[in-house]
Amino acid sequence: MPPKKQKKSHAKSWKDVASEAQAHRDATIRNVLGDSEFAVLQSKGPLSDSQHQITNLKLKELNKLLITGAILAEEVVTAFLRRSAVAQQSVNCLTELLGERALTRARELDGKHPSKRGPLHGIPISVKSHIGIQNTRMPAGYIAWWNNFSTKDALVVQILERAGAVIHARTTEPQSMMQLECTSNLYGTTLNPYNPNLSSGGSSGGEGALVAMGGSSIGLGSDVGGSIRVPAAACGIFGLKPTGFRVPCTGWSSTPPGADPIPTVLGPLSNDLDGIEMFMETVLAAESWKVEPALVPLPWRSVSFDRPIKIGISMHDGTVLPHPPITRTLQELADKLRGLPGFRVMDFVPYKHDEAWAIASSLYFTDGGAADRSVMAESGEPILPLTNWIINETPGVKNLTRSELEYWLEEREEYRLEYAAAWNSTGTWDADKGTWDSPMDILICPVMPGVASRHGTAKYWSYSAVWNLVDYPALAFPAGRVDKDKDAATCKRIKFMSDHDRWNWSLCKCHAMFFLSVLTRDSPR
Repeated sequence: MPPKKQKKSHAKSWKDVASEAQAHRDATIRNVLGDSEFAVLQSKGPLSDSQHQITNLKLKELNKLLITGAILAEEVVTAFLRRSAVAQQSVNCLTELLGERALTRARELDGKHPSKRGPLHGIPISVKSHIGIQNTRMPAGYIAWWNNFSTKDALVVQILERAGAVIHARTTEPQSMMQLECTSNLYGTTLNPYNPNLSSGGSSGGEGALVAMGGSSIGLGSDVGGSIRVPAAACGIFGLKPTGFRVPCTGWSSTPPGADPIPTVLGPLSNDLDGIEMFMETVLAAESWKVEPALVPLPWRSVSFDRPIKIGISMHDGTVLPHPPITRTLQELADKLRGLPGFRVMDFVPYKHDEAWAIASSLYFTDGGAADRSVMAESGEPILPLTNWIINETPGVKNLTRSELEYWLEEREEYRLEYAAAWNSTGTWDADKGTWDSPMDILICPVMPGVASRHGTAKYWSYSAVWNLVDYPALAFPAGRVDKDKDAATCKRIKFMSDHDRWNWSLCKCHAMFFLSVLTRDSPR
């Protein structure tokens, strides 16, 4: 959603501005590679064997090598800058490389005494481009905002750099920031690392693609309806949507912290689960609630269990049945968990997820999308299909009166209470034993109703948006791969749960063999 104050764009056609943006991006890549290697980038990736090895290291191993001085931060950052350039050529995921800034920072870190090195010493981190980096642009996917510069680093960026991280790349995001794909008039479409005919997810699709391609160890994205988790799922990596008001949001191009009817959050994406934990532990250790009062003063905690972990499984949301690869993989995971000691597995029936979407969609654009239409009209850029769908074709998006807004906010709070009750009902009181059987600790469910979507088709948000509405933390993690032989046989259906279900299944049936090829290849890393 747009920030309150923005400068007007210069009087150029939207196509000229887009050309300028892409030329700027290419110039930052050329500055890293040099003219000769930039010219041959399409035919061969400009990475040495050692740079491939560095960028393929597990994060904890890389972290140890950097902190002990066994490898220089400058060498690591150089490798990731160059791998990012290769990723850009393949999937169109960058808005710019921060080569000079990153290498200067890396050299400073290499000069630090080992006792002064932070927990993220030398770790390259990429940032979604609506998050502020001093003296860089924050267009939030809009042509009219191309010349909006950040005057300082966002608070979360300051925290990461104080911990020793190196910000080396900025990544693509879609027009309006409200797509589960990643297409803008500024940069075009970001592609899936495994299959260019499929989406990288959105709105943090640039981060998802870059991390999956090995161009970043940790990516910083944002999420208000699935924008971290969907790219993570589409690209086969980890992605965490924290609870609202945990990670500081000061210094981004969005609504002010604390003002969202549904909180937008910042969170990490990584090829390693360790990257998720390292990010959260580092950011929360900074106690940012002392600077950003809207944040919850809750440190990072390690949790241990002296009883079996109770896991709930939801195979579908009651409205749309996921495509066969999702259902099969989830069932296989549930079966494996049932066979392991230390776990109790139960089925959980989702609570009115169709109602959740009615509430969420009514609160995403409380002005009916007027501000977004105004920004697009300022530059004359065309509204893209998925932006048009969420703003103009979604029934819940209306210009709300004060009483209507209050009504939907009350519905939000009532739904949160009801969902908590549904969750807690999975625990019972045993009167004979005088003990409480605790509710489920974890719920495992699909991230989205299919694997990576064909471009322009991600129009069902309910699987991911419900967790933004109730404000629960949610982690997307890779659980399996599409199996062409197993999954194609289960594509035929004649009965459907809803019109949404019928539509979603048509995406499976009309290109079953096509989408079932995704994730059968080796990792793009």
